[in-house]
Amino acid sequence: MNLESERLKLQEVNWDDLSDIHRLHSYSEVDEYNTLGIPKDIEETKESIRPMIDDQKSEKRKLYFWKITVKSTDEFIGIAGMTLSLNKFKLGEIYYKIAPSYWGNGYATEVSKTLIKAGFNDFKLHKIEAGVSTENMASIRVLEKSGMTREGLRRKILPIRGEWKDNYHYAIVEDDPMDF
Repeated sequence: MNLESERLKLQEVNWDDLSDIHRLHSYSEVDEYNTLGIPKDIEETKESIRPMIDDQKSEKRKLYFWKITVKSTDEFIGIAGMTLSLNKFKLGEIYYKIAPSYWGNGYATEVSKTLIKAGFNDFKLHKIEAGVSTENMASIRVLEKSGMTREGLRRKILPIRGEWKDNYHYAIVEDDPMDF
């Protein structure tokens, strides 16, 4: 399943995208609030994305993983994903990572809104969630601009570079107001 927004294409990741994803995961700026850490080599990146690529063959898919490219140039600028819950909960969790040279252009908000729309329209979800480090002000703004509401704080849940960090829990439900 591929998605599009006004300026971006979200295409399901395949093994040809490994080097772009490895480069993205290797930026210290991208790693600042990330629990993965910077991969020691491309093999570590390969193993981290294997479950998402393997799940593409699953009859009851739960993991969706997209590369993000700019429509006009086909440049790789990041990744995005959605994890689905058991069907009865109709719940999805979204995430995104954008390469630092593309920050400040509204791409993360555009991706977030695209994932939310797909969650409600294509996956027929009731609720879409996202977690964000309490220190990640840029991503907090993205989630709030996407119509998500801060629902709570999860204390010391994120293992980031040897420290336990707090995480805000954001969500939007299908009948919340949306301007997109």
